[in-house]
Amino acid sequence: MLKKVSLCFSLLLLLFAAACQSNSSSNPPAAATAAPAATTPPTSGRNRLVIYSGRSETLVKPIIDQFAAATGIQVEVRYGSTSEIAATILEEGRNSPADLFFAQDPGGLGAVQAAGLLATLPGEILEQVPARFADVNGEWVGISGRARVVVYNTAALTEAELPDSIEGFTDPKWRGKIGWAPSNGSFQAMVTGMRNVWGEERTRAWLSGIQANNPIVYENNTAIVAAAGVGEIEVGFVNHYYLFRFLAEQGDSFGARNYFIANGGPESLMMVSGVGVLKTAANAENAIRFINFLLSVPGQQYFASTTYEYPVIAGVTVSPLLTPLADIDNAAANIALNDLSDLVGTARLLSDLGILP
Repeated sequence: MLKKVSLCFSLLLLLFAAACQSNSSSNPPAAATAAPAATTPPTSGRNRLVIYSGRSETLVKPIIDQFAAATGIQVEVRYGSTSEIAATILEEGRNSPADLFFAQDPGGLGAVQAAGLLATLPGEILEQVPARFADVNGEWVGISGRARVVVYNTAALTEAELPDSIEGFTDPKWRGKIGWAPSNGSFQAMVTGMRNVWGEERTRAWLSGIQANNPIVYENNTAIVAAAGVGEIEVGFVNHYYLFRFLAEQGDSFGARNYFIANGGPESLMMVSGVGVLKTAANAENAIRFINFLLSVPGQQYFASTTYEYPVIAGVTVSPLLTPLADIDNAAANIALNDLSDLVGTARLLSDLGILP
């Protein structure tokens, strides 16, 4: 699986360069599913929405189904990783049937944006979120927030035993105790943030230091948290919300907790999933309706209550177990989300180091 996803990033690198010249580039994701809407009338040009989703089906299908049921719009969804979906849109270019790109992180949106394929969103959409959660050019908007954290095994460690910087994990005492998912989009967004704040050499040194500690490679964040919970690893680099799914299912006895490194470094990065409407969208009006639905209080409450992500609007109740957003704002590195778009450079660095094939 790691090889498959890594190849996709290599492919995206090549396709991105071509897209900047010709607005085209790569392979479609393997799965395509349609969100059911039993009460929906037959598809028509005014009653249809095609979403290309880089967010997983388990996370966003329920809210897409709610939109379909509430509006009567027939929604068709193609799922894949954000990198796969971005590559598909680049390949299809102005012939893409997609109306809206729902990305896990700004990096994928940035690749499609750089190819000139995203439309400018209406001001009333952009005004609903703080400026830092939207594209500076108004071509995409954030939907939900995820903080980078270190998950740790509570039987092996306490917070006091964890370093106050992610660079501390290059110490040889962590050899064989770390889990990471270098093919994961959020991990690569964090590394992109490191390159932005630290520079290439310091980021390369950190990656090499972790490599030297023989980290265990996992397919995704879920697998890392599961491994931390049973003591297979002592620490892992993940997004905050995966832990809360395990706590919801297994209770407080689950053997892992999150550690938020509040030192102002890129390891404290607050990322957003986001959406953008394609310039060629045949159903742009319905795409805007969908974005408004996601940014409504009920839509934001879904992400806060069901996926344990941070809402991007006010007036939404969040779990008391979450690190307050104000603390993250004060501690996280001052990285503009648009600066996370250079996934191509990050994929190249990871490949150069042999972390990705």
